[in-house]
Amino acid sequence: MEGQKTGIYIFCGIQTEEETAFGDFEMEGDTRTTFTIHYKDAAMVAAEVPMKIYHPNKQNLMMHQQILARVMKENDTVIPISFGNIFKSREDVKVLLENLYPQFEELFPKIKGKIEVGLKVIGKKDWLRKRVHENPQVGKIAQSVQRKSEAAGYYDRIQLGDAAQNMITGLQKEIEADIYTPLETEAEAAAINDPISETMLLNASFLINRDKEEKFDELVNEAHDKWKDYTDFNYTGPWPAYNFINIRLTVEEA
Repeated sequence: MEGQKTGIYIFCGIQTEEETAFGDFEMEGDTRTTFTIHYKDAAMVAAEVPMKIYHPNKQNLMMHQQILARVMKENDTVIPISFGNIFKSREDVKVLLENLYPQFEELFPKIKGKIEVGLKVIGKKDWLRKRVHENPQVGKIAQSVQRKSEAAGYYDRIQLGDAAQNMITGLQKEIEADIYTPLETEAEAAAINDPISETMLLNASFLINRDKEEKFDELVNEAHDKWKDYTDFNYTGPWPAYNFINIRLTVEEA
């Protein structure tokens, strides 16, 4: 739109002293061009866009992730920036980069040549249902609920829910010991995140060396083969080290 103010959208930080571009991209119907803004050996990958709030819808999030994927192909030291950060000018971004440089300087050697992968393990509903029914405590409470009226069985139903949750918690610990722990020993760092559904038994992130990605993939495949009759695996990546870097930006920081 003519006369609309423009701002600088930032995607990630990288370690480079060279002016670099990572191609064009489309953002809400308009083609934009990437470029870098520098301070010492650090740079922000950025683009000039209309100054407004961008909603984290699927298309915008995919655009952000696609640029990060391009950057990761050409640079082995990438510090991800969360979606939607826009600054008023290139000079503001340079000031921000200068302020962040002590953190970047510390992070660069830690993440150089490393990538993040994610693993979610989701229990198959038929298997989980079977495990619930096989649980003696759950079965006993369920029978008690069936014998009583709805009002009389109220507290039994609460106990039934607690017993089922305890059973799920036990499965999560079993999966952690059998899948997460062996993978953790092969990773540079690892983290268990909160499950995002009732049937999720593991939601983990791993920081690994790029040159060990193939070996790590094989270990994940071995775990999948062992558990494929009972669970579904959702293995994603490579990503920048989102879960192992605490830098999060807001516009006000510029």
